[in-house]
Amino acid sequence: MKKSIGVSPNIETFFGTRDENVRLLEDGLNITINLRSNGIELEGAAKDVARVEQVFADYETLQRSGYTFNNGDLNSMLRVLTSDPNTTLRGLADAGRQRSFGRRTVQPKSGNQRRYLEAIEGHDMVFGIGPAGTGKTYLAVAMAISALLAKRVNRIILARPAVEAGERLGFLPGTLQDKIDPYLRPLYDALYDMLDPEKVDRYLEKNVIEIAPIAFMRGRTLNDSFVILDEAQNTTSEQMKMFVTRLGFNSKAVITGDVTQIDLPNARRSGLLEAMDILKNVNGLAFVHFDETDVVRHHLVQRIVRAYDEHKTRVAEQQMLLLAEPRHADAASAEKQAAAALNEAAANRHESTSAEAKG
Repeated sequence: MKKSIGVSPNIETFFGTRDENVRLLEDGLNITINLRSNGIELEGAAKDVARVEQVFADYETLQRSGYTFNNGDLNSMLRVLTSDPNTTLRGLADAGRQRSFGRRTVQPKSGNQRRYLEAIEGHDMVFGIGPAGTGKTYLAVAMAISALLAKRVNRIILARPAVEAGERLGFLPGTLQDKIDPYLRPLYDALYDMLDPEKVDRYLEKNVIEIAPIAFMRGRTLNDSFVILDEAQNTTSEQMKMFVTRLGFNSKAVITGDVTQIDLPNARRSGLLEAMDILKNVNGLAFVHFDETDVVRHHLVQRIVRAYDEHKTRVAEQQMLLLAEPRHADAASAEKQAAAALNEAAANRHESTSAEAKG
């Protein structure tokens, strides 16, 4: 099906750098888009043509209403739109307007990120699980700031296990806060990225925002709070149980982690792995799983994550083969032993029969 649509004079801004937005729509919706002198020509299946026509209509409506797309927001929205047939450009823009993230505009850059934000809004406890660079921590901090600025909570509590990533840093100098700050730096980075530094410092000074190791959570009941546990794969079983039972009234908890980067001495004792199994059927909880397609860092990170996953699969297959080989060898040995036993029994029977005949 071919269809021509009229467009506004400034539609070229929709196309993006080197027409990247148009190529994204073409690849995602299996459609051809051509800019003509009198409009835009669409070619593809009827439902796909209708969907792209709606995208252009939504874009013009948003522009007329004064909506501004910043920092690749449009490209991010189109990625979500092509992966989820139930979304619209206008709906994604309106959802972003309803959330205040301080000085930042935060838009989900994938379908899983959108489901993650919606899960946080709709559940009191959410687990975000996936590889590095998928926005688990950043989006959780953004939602916490949004809840704080909207006065839905009175404070933000950010916790993280103080586990060294395969290194031994020894004794760190300074006060207790100085000693634990290096482990919590990613949380500070997200805060300073979304709020003015002066406001962050003021919130930290007044304990409106509290950042602490998970060990400091024991014995507390956290009311009117937005609580985030980062790097949860490095919690022990006891720490995870302790954390998920701290939640008080009018509070939310977001637990993030990457089960492929466990730094505990015994990876099988990860509290996150255990919680994924124990809590999967508990009502009121939500689990959102990310993969390499959700990586929003440098494009190489996505390829690196995929390469590690493929390597892990190859190693697992090789281990299965190695485990299978001894069983084959044992079976062959058992067969030889059984055959020898049968031969020996037959020989014995032959000897006894000969002896009886002679007798």
